[in-house]
Amino acid sequence: MAESSVRESAPGGYYEFFAGGGMVRAGLGETWRCLFANDFDPAKAAAYRANWGDAGLRVGDIAGLTAADLPGTADLMWGSFPCQDLSLAGAGAGLGGKRSGTFHDFWSLARALADDGRAPRIVAVENVCGALTSHGGRDFEVICRTYADAGYGCGALVINADRFLPQSRPRLFVIGVREDAILDPALTTPAAGGPFHTPALRRAVERLPGELQGRMVWWRLPEPGVSNASLGSVIETAPSGVRWHSAAETKRLLTLMSPKNLAKVEAARRTGERCVGGLYRRTRRDAAGGRVQRAEVRFDVAGCLRTPGGGSSRQTLLVVEGGRVRSRLMSARETARLMGLPDSYNLPGSYSAACHLTGDGVAVPVVRHLAQWLLEPLLATPAGLRRAA
Repeated sequence: MAESSVRESAPGGYYEFFAGGGMVRAGLGETWRCLFANDFDPAKAAAYRANWGDAGLRVGDIAGLTAADLPGTADLMWGSFPCQDLSLAGAGAGLGGKRSGTFHDFWSLARALADDGRAPRIVAVENVCGALTSHGGRDFEVICRTYADAGYGCGALVINADRFLPQSRPRLFVIGVREDAILDPALTTPAAGGPFHTPALRRAVERLPGELQGRMVWWRLPEPGVSNASLGSVIETAPSGVRWHSAAETKRLLTLMSPKNLAKVEAARRTGERCVGGLYRRTRRDAAGGRVQRAEVRFDVAGCLRTPGGGSSRQTLLVVEGGRVRSRLMSARETARLMGLPDSYNLPGSYSAACHLTGDGVAVPVVRHLAQWLLEPLLATPAGLRRAA
């Protein structure tokens, strides 16, 4: 795989696909240069444009793009491809589904760039952890084999945004580097270890055929510092677009709780302090084996934000203070804060559109952690010194 003899972009140039509102761009930071961004959704593209401008943005189906549409030579190609067919809440179509199957369109472009002598140094994809077990692990095998067949050594990490933000949002990141790059030994570890090589990830790698297991890289990332961000720290004093529930509505939510969750509310009440919890509804099995709706609350972090069609995007906040329990929907700005976006970020005017944008995004500080400790060090190592067979 040859590298272009003349680089047309400064180190740190990147292509971002399935860009949404540009949360990966926010995480990479200003030292990186976006050469091209693409998303199919006009509403998300409008949010991207409102925050980052038009330069390099192409709105439309990734399947309609060719390598000729991508300018210069990028160091990084990032794709947060749709998760619906891989999600545990989805229909289970996997990488053969219409939405998650866009992974193949993404890699068609990566291969076309390689044929053009412009293969990116690093290719990264992000998705839900269901990708590890979808179709009995076969979809994860497809992902890893795609990297290997394209001449990339890859490794996977599972990073939960709750290491940085008060939101439980575990995500799978697969980071591949061209096989002609010399890896700094400090960036890898001989075997799985550390918080980002979860048991589920290790099992997924163990299920891979032997030749793929032998090509996997175990990336070494330091643990982030302890986050002191609480759910209470992200809520707005005077939220717009949402209202406080009536006493009857709040009581109704409490009646949906199991004794265990009611005990959490009572424990919060007994502290005498202001406690903020994230409440979401689940369908659970009851003692008779039937299905019953339950309200569940956490007073440490919010549940994973999802798009409006994904159930948990319209999360409810439960505020316990002075013996009083109040509830309301989480505001759009609060969901943005839970993704690590600054208050200067321009959200869509529609509540639903804003929740769709944030629920579909990548947590900004997770991207920054990956950039600081893996992507940028990888770019600091030489390329072209060892050629793929």
